[in-house]
Amino acid sequence: QVHLVESGGGSVQAGGSLRLSCAASGSTHNIYFMAWFRQAPGKEREGVATINTDRDVTYVADSVKGRFTISHDNAKNTLHLQMDSLKPEDTSMYYCAAGSTALSLRHYNYPYWGQGTQVTVSS
Repeated sequence: QVHLVESGGGSVQAGGSLRLSCAASGSTHNIYFMAWFRQAPGKEREGVATINTDRDVTYVADSVKGRFTISHDNAKNTLHLQMDSLKPEDTSMYYCAAGSTALSLRHYNYPYWGQGTQVTVSS
């Protein structure tokens, strides 16, 4: 079992910043890829950013490129998403995900998911 717990969500004004964290525990030795997804009410789940935790290779969606940064602290087994220049359209529930197969923004590559943390950006 792999357990993922997100934190750091909240409400912020447009242009502000938030830093999300995802603590991983359990049987994580086969986890090589982690990612952030988001989903707003009535909309499809969207991949935001992903990282190879061993080689520090990242990929970020065009919609957040230049504003969001994904990183992983191997010593603490914690994933982060630094979100700057936030826009109202970034308002979503943000989910942490983990897997072993690919550096991917497709949800089916990730068998493990956190419970989500809400991010609300007001104008």
